[in-house]
Amino acid sequence: MSNQTIMTEFLLLGFSEVRELQILHFVLFLVLYLAALIGNILIFMVVTLNRHLHTPMYFFLMNLSIIDLGSISVTVPKSMANSLMNTRLISYSACVTQFFVFILFATADVAFLTIMAYDRYVAICQPLHYERVMNRGACVQMAASAWASGILNAAVHTGNMFALSFCRGNTVDQFFCEIPQLLKLACSDSYLSETGATIFSVCLLFSCFVFIIVSYVHIFTTVFRIPCEQGRHKAFSTCLPHLTVFSLFICTGAFAYLKPISRSTSTLDLVVAVLYSVVPPLMNPIIYSMRNKAIKAALWKIFGGTLFTSMLD
Repeated sequence: MSNQTIMTEFLLLGFSEVRELQILHFVLFLVLYLAALIGNILIFMVVTLNRHLHTPMYFFLMNLSIIDLGSISVTVPKSMANSLMNTRLISYSACVTQFFVFILFATADVAFLTIMAYDRYVAICQPLHYERVMNRGACVQMAASAWASGILNAAVHTGNMFALSFCRGNTVDQFFCEIPQLLKLACSDSYLSETGATIFSVCLLFSCFVFIIVSYVHIFTTVFRIPCEQGRHKAFSTCLPHLTVFSLFICTGAFAYLKPISRSTSTLDLVVAVLYSVVPPLMNPIIYSMRNKAIKAALWKIFGGTLFTSMLD
């Protein structure tokens, strides 16, 4: 197995080989996956069906829900199936697909979180210009740019990675096909291009992070000038969860992709991977819906009204 042209499958080591722990992993991931699935589908349905939520903020939130659904669905089900069936195998083509789709959604996730920070900046710091700046055409263009950046970044990384020669076996010490773990399998004289692409992508992520921090500095400066305590509370409740989710995603992702792989244990790699690939899709619905009065009101209108009607019938 000295060259990627004869590589037909990889082994995803991931979690424990103890059967009881494999079942526990399956159950835990199943609960997390179903929670993320239900939460993001509900957000998508509510924003789509409720005309009062057809605003830029909820339009971007709907896109974020689609991204969360995709990013967690491309990694977690395969890991659950492997644990349930006591296998480690993933085909070469499935690994390529998983790799491409995950990077696509991860890049689009960062792009949309950055756009949402800009949306909040305009809404709070320049409210009189909000409708002009965040008009329908501008929102569609920003969303299209976010998706295009995801596709482009994923194509570059996938092309670079799977053009490499894998001469160090086929064992991936992770529960999905992740860049750092695949680079461990590449020949030392052939992975420099993918390493450079990874560093470039991480620099772009940090640029987005800096942009968001600057946006929130302006937002918080404006919020502190609001004389009404209720107004300050509303602004903080909208912005702080968004900043928390993004910070978790960017910090754990940067740690996973920039650290020297040989200096960390596989357990730490697994924990970090779960934090940036599983936790954000689970937390976004909770943060953006359970603490959002408009979303909760729309949910009650859809499901509460339906339940009440069925009880009368």
